[in-house]
Amino acid sequence: MKYIDKYLEYLKVVKKYSDKTIISYYDDLVEYNEFIQNNFSDIISIDYDMVKEYMKYLYERKISKASISRKLSSIRGLYNYLVREDIITINYFERISNPKKDIYLPKFLRDEELDKIFSICSCNTPINQRDTLIIELLYATGLRVSELVNIKIKDIDRNEKIIKVIGKGSKERIVLYNNHTKKAMDIYLGDGYHVLNKVNSGYLILNKDGNKLSERYVRNIINKLVRKAELDIKISPHTLRHTFATDMLEEGADLMTVKELLGHESLNTTSIYTHITNEQIRKTYNMAHPRAKK
Repeated sequence: MKYIDKYLEYLKVVKKYSDKTIISYYDDLVEYNEFIQNNFSDIISIDYDMVKEYMKYLYERKISKASISRKLSSIRGLYNYLVREDIITINYFERISNPKKDIYLPKFLRDEELDKIFSICSCNTPINQRDTLIIELLYATGLRVSELVNIKIKDIDRNEKIIKVIGKGSKERIVLYNNHTKKAMDIYLGDGYHVLNKVNSGYLILNKDGNKLSERYVRNIINKLVRKAELDIKISPHTLRHTFATDMLEEGADLMTVKELLGHESLNTTSIYTHITNEQIRKTYNMAHPRAKK
């Protein structure tokens, strides 16, 4: 374990990885170390055949491809570190490719479902004003829930209808919102916000005590609105992000614009939404073309 401990210390001190990431690496590497010690010798004395046996072990457990890829990333990182430190001379895991990702089509809301949710939103109490603004913002901007709860009043330009947000990797970007969202924000900031803001908070979305609302509570709010709208579906804040991206592309937005608005690192991540829109095109074609119906 001493090599694993040294590597994790390197990730913490030099690479400045978060505690959550370190714990994830630790779990993967301890599991790998136990497999090697139980079946072979130790982690610095492996050969390519041992690596292949470990891969066979992973696949036989029928764990997800994403989990296998994460474990491989952790182990590759360890051996790259050991090579740099001249503890070993070769990283056999560089020869191993990650499993091909399954195409995952994100769940999104259809127009009628979205309309039902918006139809039961109201502004008759400070809490309702806040909840309405949450739904409006998530759909109008495609924000992650973590980005939503961290919006500060100073980050909002109400004249230009733009918000500065801090996304993954502490990267800053600008998102836009529309007139429907502006109306909800004006009502909330002009009324409910002052009632909820009991501790002079700088955050936009507040709980009843005046503190920043938690991500978990945002999920509860959305579930409550879905039940009130009498929809037999399960959604999360991310469903509204998926809906934003899907609707933007279906209405003609280019992929690069949607990528920037979502704060994606790679265009490949955004391109998953083209599978949804292409599927919708196929359904429309099959319904509309005379020969496709036969």
